[in-house]
Parts: sequence; C-alpha cells; structure tokens
Amino acid sequence: MGTRRDGAGKGYTSGTHRLISPRETLDRLRPLLPRMGITRLANVTGLDHIGIPVVMACRPNSRSLAVSQGKGMDLDAAKVSAAMESIETYHAEHVTLPLQLATYRELRARRAVADVELLRRPIDSHFHADYPILWVEGEDLIGHEKILLPYQLVHCAYTKEWMFDLRCFAADSTGLASGNHLLEAASHAICEVVERDAHAGWDQLSEPEREARRVNLETVDDPLCREALDRFERAGVAVSVHDITTAVGIAAYACQIADLHASPLRPIASTSGFGCHPVRGIALLRALTEAAQSRLTVIAGSRDDAWWDDYRRALDPDVLAEQRRRIDAPGSWCFAAAPNFVSTSFEDDVAWELDRVREAGFGQAILVDLTQEEFGLPVVRVRIPGMEMPAPRSEVHREGGRSPEEERP
Repeated sequence: MGTRRDGAGKGYTSGTHRLISPRETLDRLRPLLPRMGITRLANVTGLDHIGIPVVMACRPNSRSLAVSQGKGMDLDAAKVSAAMESIETYHAEHVTLPLQLATYRELRARRAVADVELLRRPIDSHFHADYPILWVEGEDLIGHEKILLPYQLVHCAYTKEWMFDLRCFAADSTGLASGNHLLEAASHAICEVVERDAHAGWDQLSEPEREARRVNLETVDDPLCREALDRFERAGVAVSVHDITTAVGIAAYACQIADLHASPLRPIASTSGFGCHPVRGIALLRALTEAAQSRLTVIAGSRDDAWWDDYRRALDPDVLAEQRRRIDAPGSWCFAAAPNFVSTSFEDDVAWELDRVREAGFGQAILVDLTQEEFGLPVVRVRIPGMEMPAPRSEVHREGGRSPEEERP
C-alpha cells in the first residue's frame, strides 16, 4: 500500500473503528450516491420489533445485487454501513484498472502470480495452466511485491458476459471493503476474509463440537454488546453466540436469533450473523447486529438473493420449535477466551492482522486497490489464497474450512 499510511489514526471507536464518525462519513457520502446510481437509503428498522437499526441501500441498475443492507447501533451507523456496501460493490462492477489476457503458464515465468492451486474453483471449472483468462495487478501484503490475480476474483459485474473467465474460479463478494482511509478499508477486508474462512470451518463441525464453544452470555462485558443483548431480550428473541475463532487468531463469532414464541401471524425462521475484528467486542457486536439485519432482510423481502426456501422453513412449526430449542440453551464458553487487540491506528491493525495470517501459514494476502479518483473513496478487494468460503457448491483446495482449533498444514 506504499506511502498511503499517513493519517490512519482512529477518530471514532464507539461500536466500530473508523477514521471519522458515521455522521461525518454520511455527510461526505451523500453527494456521491446519485453519481453511483444509489437512489435510496431506506430505514426498515420498524418492520421488526427488535430496535437494532437496519437500512437498505437501493441501486436499481446494479450489475450484481440491487439492494445492499447495513446495520449499526444507531441510525447513522446503519446508513453508512448500507451506503458503503453499495458503493464498494459499484466500484467492483466498474473496475478501471488495466487488465491482461494471458495463461497462468505464460505469466508465472516472468511475474509474481497468485497461487492458483489455493483459489476456490467451481466443480465445472474450465481453468488449467494453458487456459487464457483476464488478470489484474494487486499488491501482496505479505510478500511485499506486485502480483497478478485472476480478474474474476476481483470484479462483481455479474450481468456482463466475460469471454475468458466464465466458470474458472468461484466468484463472490468476499474481501470487498471501503473506508475513509485505504488502511481502514484494508483492515475491514482482511477481517471479512478471515470471517468467511471461520464460517466455513464452523460448518464442518459436529453438534457436540459446536456446543463446546457456545458462549455464556453472562460473561459478555462489552457495553454495546450488552445493550444489543438487552434489546433482543426485551423483544422476546432468543440469542445464541458461538466463538468460531480459528488458528489465525483474530476474534470471530457466530450468532443465531429466533423468536422465543412463534407468532401465528408472522412466523419467522431463525437468522444468523457473523463478525470478525481484532477487538472481540466489535467482532461480537457485528455478529449480533448482522443477525438482526438478516432477519429484517427476510422480512423486507427485497434482496435479489432471498430464496423461497428461506420463507418455507418459517411455515413449519416443527422447524421453528427445533430452532428455538437449539438457540435458547445455556453456554459455558467465556467471552474473554477470544483474542483481543486494541490499537489507535489502522496501520497497527493491518500489521497485526497480517502477522496473524502469515503465522497461520498463509503465504499471500493480495490487495487490489479499486479506488476511483472521481469519487476519492478508498475501496479494496482482498484475497487470501487458501482461505475458504461456506459454499458447498464449489470445489476448494481443502474440504470445507479449518475448525476453530485446526492449524493449516
């Protein structure tokens, strides 16, 4: 990331770490929204009775999802969260960087290239060493060199037909992040990649293994997390939290919520949220608020990726009863067992995160800077070859992900 490390001190640390406050960020973003096709920031909090703010950002001409969601412990934070998610996706749909068409065999003889053996591929992938695809240049934050990454793992222009990269790698939005500073965006992106890897490993665990890491909610001592838990309790919503931190050593949590008493007028299936951050309180708060956001996503019904099965489950009373049984159970895992790293700058956060990634055995952490001069808002995409995704339809270099205790070979 070169010399763009100046001015990376944290100016706002209430529930999230940012360069400036959500209100200041929102004031900065508002003039940019119409230019990126964002037509509305809709407050949908009142469609539910929990009271954790959730906002939808609408971008009708999107080349991926037309609706993005955001959450926070106040409305400004939720608006910024939704707007930033839509903005970063816009940047990934309209990449302005130069591209190179070449085969892996051609490139690896003269350039540093991402380790393609550790990149996830669809079951029917066309990729091989002599198959020409589009590549884009990024920076290896571990190897400290310029490096080429398959363009399919960077862009989100899914409505466009790309002649050369169809069905080569498993594309998704993981590791796409924005911020008020490049390092703020980079930190968020790294944590999201680690979070998805932890989620993938969590999916592979047995029920007893998961239960062993169920957090005793009485041990949660973060004030904003306690406030969120109180809101769930007042709303009659059961909460389960599991520590899914992996050997990478950055705190990660999974949260599930469900109504304690199903409403015959509006039955809602359980929803989940995940969070990862150097500060364990922020990691947990992200998981708690994302679970509330996921629930409102189902209620609002306006996401392109909301499937009928998500609603069908809520019509089966036996399914709802089983979900409540699993969620409304005591835990014994201590909240303080997760790692906790507190710093005053994003430079320190990114350095610490990269140390954790490298020490866990990952040799590359590739950042592609998608920032456009026209907007001046830092947007990045981070890929860490070897980290997994909770995507059963894809073949990966390993089966699933790592369990919370498992080291990478």
